[in-house]
Amino acid sequence: MRVWMLGAVAALVLGGVAGAQTVPAGPKVTVVAVTQPLPTQPQFTRVDVPVLREGLASRSNGRIEVQLSTHAERNLSGTELVRLVRSGQADIGASTLTTLSGDVPILDGVDLAGLAPDIATAKRIAEAMLPVVNRDLERFGTRMMIIYPFPAQVVWCRQPFASFADLKGRKVRTFGNSLVDFFTALGAQPVSIGFPEVYSALERGVVDCAITGTGSGVAARWPEVTTHVSNLAVSWALAGYMVNISWWNRLDPAVRTAIEASLREVNEKQWELGAAATRDGLDCAVGKTDGCRIHTLTTRPMTEVSATEADRAALREILDKTVLPGFVRRCGARCGEVFNQTIAPIAGVRFGG
Repeated sequence: MRVWMLGAVAALVLGGVAGAQTVPAGPKVTVVAVTQPLPTQPQFTRVDVPVLREGLASRSNGRIEVQLSTHAERNLSGTELVRLVRSGQADIGASTLTTLSGDVPILDGVDLAGLAPDIATAKRIAEAMLPVVNRDLERFGTRMMIIYPFPAQVVWCRQPFASFADLKGRKVRTFGNSLVDFFTALGAQPVSIGFPEVYSALERGVVDCAITGTGSGVAARWPEVTTHVSNLAVSWALAGYMVNISWWNRLDPAVRTAIEASLREVNEKQWELGAAATRDGLDCAVGKTDGCRIHTLTTRPMTEVSATEADRAALREILDKTVLPGFVRRCGARCGEVFNQTIAPIAGVRFGG
């Protein structure tokens, strides 16, 4: 079964597939996996731990042991994951595509600012681009198995705002090239700050606003240092799980099939979590007790800023005129052709008009 067909197979009843999977007796297989940035994130505690680590051990009667860790536990920033997997220091690695795009520029095009207004569109783009990005990744001896989302990436600010137009002149913490392009086009001043340092930067006024996932901001206690949060998804911080191809090809076929089944289940659960955590993070931030089930309810409720039609129009216009041309300029003409062939029919925007 070709790896890039995993997305299509995700429509199967995954629990049944996973539950029925058996691995015959044989030599023990130890899998080194480095996945999420932090061990407290629900993507790790609710998916990676129960499905990858515990699920594979149970399904294989203990034959497959996954040594699972996070970027923080390995003192990694996330940018090293392609090289870590390529060198064999990890068999499976996961990180956001934007973070990995320094090594593989085409990855940035899967999650451009303004590209996917909703998570369903983000999923369609991710599935369509999986075989495309693997042509580039395989030159690094790696293969991406699945692409999954974090919660919607939204704007958090220390002071009131009613629309994106109000961000003009404000210092905004961003990450990744397309977000820099987007906020620059808005008239804001993008500032690059590592995620762990954003809380103190907001607290001290080093930045006025910052962008991250709805749930990620709550988990990092941003409601303590911000007052207003937008509900308009600028991007989705799409991420992917990669394998070392040489390691993958050497696996016992039964073991490989079991890992494939687990990754299909991971794929389904991460997309479900991305959707649920998006609204949950907002509800926790604004003090809606009934809707706050995944993250922690803040003791300092924020104001939710509802997206305006002008905001949506600005997001689309800046994607078309600034973000997409910037991506092609960095990635090369081939990336513009790939975008038009694969993403444009889904997103409804083409490079070069």
